[in-house]
Amino acid sequence: MTSLRNVLVIGGGAAGNAVTIQLRRAGIAVDLIEAKGDWNATAGSGITLQGNALRVLRTLGVWDAVRESGFGFGSVGITAPDGTVVHEQRDIRSGGDDLPATVGMQRPRLQQILIDAVRASGAAVRLGVTAVSLEQDADGVSVRFSDGTAGRYGLVIAADGVGSATRAALGIQEKPEPTGMAIWRVAAPRPAGVVRTDLTYGGRAYIAGYCPTSDTTLYAYVVEANRDRATIAPESFADEMRALTEEYGGFWREITAHISDPEKVNYTWFDRMLVEGSWHRGRVVLVGDAAHCCPPTIAQGAAMSLEDAVVLAELLTGSDTWDDALLQAYYERRVPRVRAVVEASVQIGQWQLDGVRDADVPGLMGRTMTMLKDLP
Repeated sequence: MTSLRNVLVIGGGAAGNAVTIQLRRAGIAVDLIEAKGDWNATAGSGITLQGNALRVLRTLGVWDAVRESGFGFGSVGITAPDGTVVHEQRDIRSGGDDLPATVGMQRPRLQQILIDAVRASGAAVRLGVTAVSLEQDADGVSVRFSDGTAGRYGLVIAADGVGSATRAALGIQEKPEPTGMAIWRVAAPRPAGVVRTDLTYGGRAYIAGYCPTSDTTLYAYVVEANRDRATIAPESFADEMRALTEEYGGFWREITAHISDPEKVNYTWFDRMLVEGSWHRGRVVLVGDAAHCCPPTIAQGAAMSLEDAVVLAELLTGSDTWDDALLQAYYERRVPRVRAVVEASVQIGQWQLDGVRDADVPGLMGRTMTMLKDLP
């Protein structure tokens, strides 16, 4: 396809950072642009990383920093609305027996670890910059940037997230579609007894849960039917979330007492998307949320993005020719695994929406996580 061996990465989130780290490790020149002026202006309070995500982070060389910053655990509790534990399920070690089953982290801390690794890799990073136009020919991609500069690349990797402008510019029709649910999230101090994720199905919300993110912090969340965001005033976010959590017992009483600052509460809809057929057009290829997204019901969104990045980097660094066949092989390798995760994540939420009381949520989670033990 092209003899140029330099890459432009559009987007400095998990997928963009990960693919940059791996390409630089192989000596490939990488320019990374990020639309935000503040690279770590990360939305969200916490993130759950299961073993297959930890396996990728170890490949990236950042596992030690993740382990030191996060909170590891090996089970999930299912509780009644009053806080009584009704079931405990061991988490599957999807990254192998030498890694924890699960690590909770503060999302900005994970992003900073990846930022530091990108900086250390020697990639050329520009913040507050977007790609204005992409023009492809037989030899590469000419790119004009929002700061008035231009560049020429052998490959462009679009890691610009679920609302990817690059995906739209390529004429790809798939867009994120609401699943019917929305989630409220907040960071809070960790009660001493919170040592794993506990989930409650039922009560005022469809799902209420929390995950420890460090020795002193956790993130808590409640899932409800999505509402018109225009009808929810941002200054009421804390009141809205507290109204959903205040009837829950156990550790929720202490957590609810800390839901007071509306600026620290995040509200988002659940979306789903899977780009079909291929994830590239010519010399521009999608990675991570630009290609697929799913509800966080099995906590695999970031993991799928990280896996995309290392698989794409493996194929690019292992071949002398970056052509259509290689980029299609990337899609063919990734799509069965991603499809299974998207469908399982959506199904769990749909059971809640439909009021299916005997749904086999643990079974579906278990089958999906067992599948993810295989290398991507």
